[in-house]
Amino acid sequence: MIKIENLSKTFSVADGTVEALKNVNLTINDGDIYGIIGMSGAGKSTLVRCINMLERPTEGKVLIDGCDMGALSAKELRSARRSITMIFQGFNLLMQRTCLKNICFPLELAGVKRSEAKKKAMELLETVGLPDKANSYPAQLSGGQQQRVAIARALATNPKVLLCDEATSALDPKTTHSILGLIKEINRNLGITVIVITHQMSVVEEICNRVAILDNGEVVEEGKVSDVFSAPKSDAARRLVFPDLGATDEIIPPSDGERRIRVVFNGAKAASTPLISKMAIEENITANIMAASTKSIGDRAYGNMLLGIPGGDSEVERAINYLQTVPDVAVEEVTDDV
Repeated sequence: MIKIENLSKTFSVADGTVEALKNVNLTINDGDIYGIIGMSGAGKSTLVRCINMLERPTEGKVLIDGCDMGALSAKELRSARRSITMIFQGFNLLMQRTCLKNICFPLELAGVKRSEAKKKAMELLETVGLPDKANSYPAQLSGGQQQRVAIARALATNPKVLLCDEATSALDPKTTHSILGLIKEINRNLGITVIVITHQMSVVEEICNRVAILDNGEVVEEGKVSDVFSAPKSDAARRLVFPDLGATDEIIPPSDGERRIRVVFNGAKAASTPLISKMAIEENITANIMAASTKSIGDRAYGNMLLGIPGGDSEVERAINYLQTVPDVAVEEVTDDV
């Protein structure tokens, strides 16, 4: 278990100080794939670097299995970091080394015999689906293949925790999906706790079971991904979950007597079903689609929709009751169009 307690980080700059993190408290359970999401400058990368003490917190603690990381000596910290490995957006491979030797590198630093390191590295190349790339150099690989090698290298020391700092930001959507699938498989098969730092909601939706929303260095919302994304409570979470519904000046104002409801599709089997038309036919409830941001993955629908419902309280209640009968659909009345 990872416990982050009252963590703050302040940087000194030319004209004063910057509070990058402010009293962050999080609990990450063993086996979680835990997402930390926020816009640029929210403090995400600073937080992940504080977890393995690449950045020393100004205040607070990071406890991993009860061990206070900030209280370790330099030697103890080097040893602890073998259990808390990291992959990055830029892969950070050694370009003059082959893939095999890149993976062997942390094992060499740990004093593992060369023959054992080579055997382990070959097993890890098999794990990440690149057994034929042992003697290739990073420059000969695609971005996705380089990230797979980086993941293999991160697994070399049998870590308990894998930190992913914007690990898919430089990849195209198809490759991102492939890498996320690999991370999920590693989490499932090896029981490694994964912390995913990202600004991409789609990444959190795809693999994380819990999420924390960071805004201006503070955790403004935390919980199960399904709960936070279906009914975000903070302004920062709403901006991330409903990016197309955030600009009130771009949404038509409600007409007299019209009320608004937000419909969130969280994997509903509604991708091929004209749900709003069906509601109109079956329940005689009309709805104006004021804004929408939805996508289909297979036969599943994801995203959200803002509906205008004319007719007062009874019509709104009937519409909400009807839509709530659809599995994996959340509905709420809104008054601020956010």
